[in-house]
Amino acid sequence: MGIVNTVREILEASTQSSDRGGGTNTPKGSYWCHDCTERVPAADAGSEPPTCPSCGEEMDFERSVGTTGCAC
Repeated sequence: MGIVNTVREILEASTQSSDRGGGTNTPKGSYWCHDCTERVPAADAGSEPPTCPSCGEEMDFERSVGTTGCAC
């Protein structure tokens, strides 16, 4: 039964929460400059939309709603 217990432990570990302490207040998504293809994670941006480091224009916020086409 050793191998069964080992497999069970592996499966239980893989289904545990992937939240590593970010909490629910951490914004999920990123700010993008579509012209310059610059990206700033929302968690790094602060409370106001950042300006693009390349062109200086205000960046757009995009949030991922699924696992494909992720904006972050």
